[in-house]
This record gives sequence, structure tokens and C-alpha cells, in this order.
Amino acid sequence: MTIRLLLVDDQQLVRTGFRMIVQDEPDIEVVGEAGDGRAGIDEARRLRPDVIVMDIRMPVLDGIEATRRIVRDRAVPDARVLVLTTFDADENVIEALRAGASGFLLKDVTPSDFVAAIRTVAAGDALLAPTVTRRLLDRFADRLPPVNAERNAALRDLTQREVEVLKLIARGRSNREIAEELVLAEPTVKTHVSHVLDKLDLRDRAQAVVLAYEAGLVRPGAVDPEG
Repeated sequence: MTIRLLLVDDQQLVRTGFRMIVQDEPDIEVVGEAGDGRAGIDEARRLRPDVIVMDIRMPVLDGIEATRRIVRDRAVPDARVLVLTTFDADENVIEALRAGASGFLLKDVTPSDFVAAIRTVAAGDALLAPTVTRRLLDRFADRLPPVNAERNAALRDLTQREVEVLKLIARGRSNREIAEELVLAEPTVKTHVSHVLDKLDLRDRAQAVVLAYEAGLVRPGAVDPEG
């Protein structure tokens, strides 16, 4: 199946560069471009892409709000968003993950990593490892809001085992590592992870990490005895 790609960035040169990177990939097709968030929403509704590469800082409407609206838009039910960031300078990537982005890319991403990222997200996985998300949240710990009571209350729908699994997701554990730590079969862990995402209405593990921090289940800078 061909992955339908939409490029949303206010710099024509950036969009052209990304288009050139994927032009020889048989399973990826750039179906459209947009120069601001508002146009990106319109193009997403018109073209129904599988993956949207979204810059954060754009005129008319920024990439965070555009991501939030696209993720909630029933007219674009399957689109997954990759936000573009400079990482070291842009803490707004946290807000993009909260808005529903499936991960982020550095603007100086290598061509091979760019292609791999598109395929990863199109397959339904979060682009970034949870450990990367955790380091990002820890980095900007002083900018995170206090524990969100509503988000914390959502955890009541989880079983005790599912809460344990969520904590380990937030600490960056893979399914295999969770299985070893909880002495479970890996398929059982996958089932628990699926239940956690479904009950909390999350799209992927990256959002699960963010929610765990917002709910106070884990806190930035906390010592992790398992490393």
C-alpha cells in the first residue's frame, strides 16, 4: 500500500527538500503541500493523507493547534501527525504531543531517518521511543502544569495491572522489558498496553507517557530504581 503524505511547512525550501527525499520511494507519495496550519487542515480534509509532516511555528495557525484540530476531525480519521522541531530550542513539542501528534522529527533529520519515520508512523506506531519523550519532559519539568485532577481520575478505569504497565511505559520500558519485570508473557503485555490506550483514549505510547506525567503517576526528575 502507498503511504499518502501531506507536507505542512511555511518554508517552500523545506517542503521541496522533503518531497525530493521521498520521490524515489515506491511506497510513499506526496499528495499535497500547505504553507500554514489553516491550509494544512483544509488539505488534510480534502486529501485524507495517512501521514502529515507538520511544522510547529507557522503563520495563520500554528502546527500545535492544527494538529489538535486534525486529530479530532472525523473527516480525517486515520491521519497521523509528525511535528517538526529543533528539539533543543522548542519545548512546544510537548504541547504537540498532547495535541495528538504521534512523534516528532528534527528539522535536520537525515533522509533515511525521514523515510523510516514516515513508515513507522503510517504503521500505527509512535515515532519516538518513550525514553526520548521522558527526557524531553524531564528537560522542561518546570514548565509542566500541576497534576491534572481530571487526567488522574481517568486512571480509575484501569485495573491495578494496567496501572503498573502504564508506569513502566512512562519509564521507557519496551513490551519485552515490561514482560520481564512483571513476569508476564509478552503477548499478555501487548494486550494490557492495548487496553490502556483504549480506556484512556490515547493513540500511541508517546501520548501515554505524557498522560502519566500529567496525571502525576510519574513525575519529572523522579529516581527510577530500574535505571
